[in-house]
Amino acid sequence: MTTATKPATIVAQSQGDNKPRTLWGDVWKQFRKHKLAMVASVIILLILLAITIGPYIWTVDPEKINIVASYSGMTAANPLGADNLGRDTLARILAGGRVSLAIGVVAMLIAMSLGTLIGMLAGYFKALDNLLMRTTDMFLSLPLLPLLLVITLLFRDSLRAAFGPEAGIFILTVSIIGALGWMPTARLVRGEVLSMKEREFVVAARSLGASDGSILQRHILPNVLSPVIVSATFSIASAIITESALSFLGLGFPPDFPTWGRLLFDGKDYLTLTPLLVLWPGVLISLTVLCVNFIGDGLRDALDPKARGR
Repeated sequence: MTTATKPATIVAQSQGDNKPRTLWGDVWKQFRKHKLAMVASVIILLILLAITIGPYIWTVDPEKINIVASYSGMTAANPLGADNLGRDTLARILAGGRVSLAIGVVAMLIAMSLGTLIGMLAGYFKALDNLLMRTTDMFLSLPLLPLLLVITLLFRDSLRAAFGPEAGIFILTVSIIGALGWMPTARLVRGEVLSMKEREFVVAARSLGASDGSILQRHILPNVLSPVIVSATFSIASAIITESALSFLGLGFPPDFPTWGRLLFDGKDYLTLTPLLVLWPGVLISLTVLCVNFIGDGLRDALDPKARGR
């Protein structure tokens, strides 16, 4: 009885120890080894929770004017200080964080969609490669910030009239940042597609009569998502910085619609009176961008097949 059941127990234990490996399981295991990326993930999660849940806990109206509290420091009523009109800095930072991160995510989605599509078409179709890559080089040669300023000045009034002051500026900002941020992703995806379209599984699919669209969608796109995901994290950081630069130059959202960049612009004139107006949004912008970059580094290492031991 004992000798009969012992091998079965050993087999069961060995089967339990050798669980099937999955791609994302290996990625998560490798990502956890990157300590800075894990710390950055926790900080980003805390920031997201603060700007999502915080306004329901700290219910002060970010646009409530209280002249008596103007330029106040860190008090019980205004934990992070107040601006020249007595508006609570904490409430404005929580409200502005939603807008800044929303701009980063939406602009990233636009840039990644354009970059992935153009990169896949250029890498897979030889007839389109030269045209699309020369177009990409042309966009890369454009001076980004001056072009952003010119486009914003040309179209912001018409979009404000069509969609309202807040929605119009939001649409304009994410469209410009996304439309001018796809080029690195396109070059990256093109290189991946060039090396992938001659592999055995693609050749087999083509020999079985699969259409080009089916091959791109079912075989090539899933295999280029790893570098696109890494590029997306850096694109979010770049979009947040770009929006902050536009707002700091006075070309972003109106004063009654705070973003972190707009808070910097509003607080720069009162830096000698109350540095807190510039300190907190500046710290949050820097911390968010730094954490997103660390997460991107961690994902890049985790998605590397050599690092996963494959």
